[in-house]
Amino acid sequence: MVLTAATAAAQTSALATQKVLDRLDALEAENKRLSDEIADLRKQLLDKSASDERLQVQETRTAELDRKKVDTSQKMPVEITGMLLFNAFRNGPYSGTSLSDPISASSTGGSSTTGATFRQTVLGLRFFGPDLPGGGKASGSVYMDFFTGSLQPGNNVFRLRLATLDLAWKNTTFTVGQDKPIIAPREPTSLAQVGVSPLTGAGNLWQWQPQARVEQRFSLSEGNEIRAQAGVFESYEAANSVPAPYAGTLGLWRPAYEARLEYSHSSGARRFEISPGYHASASRVAGQSVSSRAVSLDWLARVSSQVEFTGAWFTGQNLAGLGTLRQGFTILPSSSAIPVHLYGGWGQVTLTASSRWSFNLFGGEEHDRAGDLAGNSIVRNIVYGENTMWKLAPNILASLEVSQARTLYLISGPRLNNHYDLALAYLF
Repeated sequence: MVLTAATAAAQTSALATQKVLDRLDALEAENKRLSDEIADLRKQLLDKSASDERLQVQETRTAELDRKKVDTSQKMPVEITGMLLFNAFRNGPYSGTSLSDPISASSTGGSSTTGATFRQTVLGLRFFGPDLPGGGKASGSVYMDFFTGSLQPGNNVFRLRLATLDLAWKNTTFTVGQDKPIIAPREPTSLAQVGVSPLTGAGNLWQWQPQARVEQRFSLSEGNEIRAQAGVFESYEAANSVPAPYAGTLGLWRPAYEARLEYSHSSGARRFEISPGYHASASRVAGQSVSSRAVSLDWLARVSSQVEFTGAWFTGQNLAGLGTLRQGFTILPSSSAIPVHLYGGWGQVTLTASSRWSFNLFGGEEHDRAGDLAGNSIVRNIVYGENTMWKLAPNILASLEVSQARTLYLISGPRLNNHYDLALAYLF
């Protein structure tokens, strides 16, 4: 009886234990099912939230594009761009009267001048055209300003500055437009001198003229490239640059043939470029042909993301049509026309202190051979200065620039003129 009772008690305990284990297994399975359902619900909520966020971003972008959209007859994308530019300036007594930022010191003195202007405001359009045969793309741009006319606020005339039409393929680009000379594509940085290029008449060949050019790109290895450019540039002669009796004999426009070869090397934030160039043309005046020739060199050296050195140099003869001091040749008393030989160049060091502050130190010189000049022509013109730029907002710039022009005249001798400019630009 004792043995029978013990056996029954053991069986009852085993059955109870098994029931507990079964219930635990059932609870664990239920917990897993509930956990899976909760995970699915969370995923659905996250997907819905992400979808709503993407929808909101898409709606915002659509509204923004709708505001920016410009309708054209050909239904191609067009973007409005430009710069609303305010300049307040002060010039020394040898500033002359023609510009708010004179390119040289005047031979005759006067009184210091102070003023303000919006005439250097720039308006532009960028367009993005259709696909071209062979996998190419068409694009272009046009920029205008209000710089012609006078300094009077009500007499600022709208004019064309730059315009380009690019037909680009992977390694080849054909361009027609109005731009700087092919041999001088680089520019110093300035908000004080925008109506003409900075350092005009002091080493920067800048004249914006119609041209056609082709560019071929060759990839040598990773980070190393060669760009070869060649084309025809329309060189312009100013009628007031020759004595009045010969003004009617001057050919105002002439073709110039230019070529430039650029080698570039990139490694991380560093980039180096060096580019020799060549220019050939001729002027027609007084029934004679006056040769125009130049060799050039321009460069860029970005040694880090904070420090960059750019510049250009040239030497040649009869280069007034490229934007020098408008004394390309001289007509002697014998009526013979001789070219003016010259050399020049400019350089700029840019220091980027932060995302908001940058500093540009620049200087340039043009030196014309005295023996080729007549009257009170300019023998040498040197301009140097510094500007500080502060980015108040992503599209708002403030700039303070100080510069000095040192100009040597053949008869009057040296003249100095200081220039101070405070600029505020709104980029759009």
